[in-house]
Amino acid sequence: MPPKIRLITIAVCIFIVVYVFELVRRRHLSEEYSMGWLITGILMLVMATWMDFLTKISNLVGSAAVTSTLFFLGILFLVVICLHFSIRISNLTNQVRKLSQWLAILNHELDLTRKGTHPIGNKPDDYQTQTADNKTDKPSKESVLINENFKDN
Repeated sequence: MPPKIRLITIAVCIFIVVYVFELVRRRHLSEEYSMGWLITGILMLVMATWMDFLTKISNLVGSAAVTSTLFFLGILFLVVICLHFSIRISNLTNQVRKLSQWLAILNHELDLTRKGTHPIGNKPDDYQTQTADNKTDKPSKESVLINENFKDN
């Protein structure tokens, strides 16, 4: 590998590692995701500085140039990251759908309770006394349920 490309690769790897630490320190990146970036940055740094190791990997992959091997491994890493994030997005989409349905059911039950037609049997008079009593700073039952549900996720 030419010395100029080697220095640029080392500088980029050091920048990635330092930047990931800074993102974790500022709480912009969680520790869960930082480990993958740190391991990748360190491995790329090792491969850029230890030419024998990179040459062996290039021969194993069948690459003619070691820089091609670095780019191949970088692209492979990005594909894995994209797959991981696709899985996470699918899980979060399912959670949002379930929470939306749950919230819609709660809103419907609240409307029925306010109208006095709830199947449990709240009367409109009971609702008026409940609202007069709930003028304190205590959180409502609905907000407590919502907060408890979000703590689990």
